[in-house]
Amino acid sequence: MGTFSDTTDGNQILHLDIHIDEHQPRTGILELLSRLRPHWKEQDIQMKTFTEGITNQLIGCFVGSVQEPGCVLVRLYGRMTELFVNRDREVEMFQVLHSHDCGPKIYCTFQNGICYEFVRGTVLEDKLLRQPSIYRLIAAEMGRIHSIQPKRGRPVEPLLWAKMSQFLTLVQTHVNSSSAEQERKRSDGKTTGFHLNFETLSMEMESLKRHLSQIDSPTVLCHNDLLTKNIIYNHKEGMVKFIDYEYADYNYQAFDIGNHFNEFAGVNDVNYSLYPSRELQRDWLTAYLESYKHSTGREVTVTEAEVTQLYIQVCKFSLASNYFWGLWAILQSYYSSIDFDFQRLPHFFSFPPSLCAPHPPQ
Repeated sequence: MGTFSDTTDGNQILHLDIHIDEHQPRTGILELLSRLRPHWKEQDIQMKTFTEGITNQLIGCFVGSVQEPGCVLVRLYGRMTELFVNRDREVEMFQVLHSHDCGPKIYCTFQNGICYEFVRGTVLEDKLLRQPSIYRLIAAEMGRIHSIQPKRGRPVEPLLWAKMSQFLTLVQTHVNSSSAEQERKRSDGKTTGFHLNFETLSMEMESLKRHLSQIDSPTVLCHNDLLTKNIIYNHKEGMVKFIDYEYADYNYQAFDIGNHFNEFAGVNDVNYSLYPSRELQRDWLTAYLESYKHSTGREVTVTEAEVTQLYIQVCKFSLASNYFWGLWAILQSYYSSIDFDFQRLPHFFSFPPSLCAPHPPQ
């Protein structure tokens, strides 16, 4: 049986009281599809597991071809991810972005995941991030999303500091609960692998907040996690779409862009020499501002001064992005059951400042 539940913005979404076994998902998925695609014959249903995600399982379900209309994506939430992902807010972001033709339709939620429309195209390859015709599409799409206004009368605060505080609290809780175990290991002469100084982490966050809160970066609707695996490129139609909205919410404009620039360096094999050059950033930001201004009904002309101002803001917020995902990686190393070395990721805390210097070297 299915019920319709109200989301925080007043819309309704189908909820199916089904739990899918992450180790043997086919049976549960077929039960979902009997409601969503009742005309599909079970023997004709094909399933394809996408392996790009590092916190969730994503399975495409289709008859014929995965690229044909009607394909259903089933996403199983990773273990304990509800601790740091607001699932109700995620569903709301799905609906908002779909209503503005910026995202796929959500079909339903279930106990440990969601089902939504397949966005036709292919996951963007890292090397294409540097191709002008591609990165200008990405910049323009981000400009469109950033122009989406909140509902009238709704107070909008940037997500960043509240989310960082939540992450820090979870880190502190885990550190406190495991302190006895850590002491035992130290008494045995063994290392604990990854040492945390919670006070230092807190001081770093407060330092970032003091400085960045004074920067006049607008609060806009952000994706907040725009790595290449969350960008779908449709070569035939010459367009890109963003997927996966676990962290989508209103946030600082410069954070979303700086976070995306950080992703040029990669995730599995991080190489900071791949961080976009000053010239690439300025060209990207020009395309972005043209789209953002057009989508908000303003004069599209972009000046060099406007590009420089945004460039400096983005450089500074890129540091907050690295801190944010460093905390996230620490939490994932505690809770995730995914086979990924999350403890390699907190090197973000030592992100080389020279890579985002707001002024050219003298």
